[in-house]
Amino acid sequence: MGCKKIGIMGGTFDPIHLGHLILGEKAYEQFGLDKVLFMPSGNPPHKRNREGRATLAQRIEMVRLAIKGNPHFELSLEDACEEGYSYTKETLTRLKSNHPDTEYYFIMGADSLFSFEDWREPDQIAKLAVLVTAVRDHVEMTEMKTQIAHLNRIFDADIRILSTPNMDISSQMLREWIREGKSVRYYVPHLVAEYIHEHGIYRPCKTDIRGGCFEF
Repeated sequence: MGCKKIGIMGGTFDPIHLGHLILGEKAYEQFGLDKVLFMPSGNPPHKRNREGRATLAQRIEMVRLAIKGNPHFELSLEDACEEGYSYTKETLTRLKSNHPDTEYYFIMGADSLFSFEDWREPDQIAKLAVLVTAVRDHVEMTEMKTQIAHLNRIFDADIRILSTPNMDISSQMLREWIREGKSVRYYVPHLVAEYIHEHGIYRPCKTDIRGGCFEF
């Protein structure tokens, strides 16, 4: 039996949106992955101030609803710690220890590619997983290739560019829209939009949908 190939989509998913799902699906197709783990972070070290955000339990539920029905997407709670902070290197070390026959593909955005040297033990992360980077509108391909060459040189990293439609959606943008009472229809899965409304997540008020505070 050959080595398994598992993708990892990590993040706060606050909220999860269609851009996340498309990245996971395209990575699955492009790299012939067996499955993609969607791994909500409990307390990511670069996002410590989480006032006005969804709780960990709510973010987990939104991910579960978003990937429901996709047989090669799976919810993983490997990184969902309430106490302390989660680090990619530690998560990958645990996964490799428990599944030494698995090759992991860590999927990240272009912004993460340029901040990778500031992560905890980036040299070890590069040894533990193939790094898959998506493109963003504001980043030129020549800049990405230069950064990839730089990281390859100092960390001997295996970094691959994901060929995917460029969807410049951010969770921060969607949170702001919801606070302003704007629609997020077609930006998040319908079940997720319903859940956000039902629980009044991200809204400064709990006005009923008929009051115009939120619509989807």
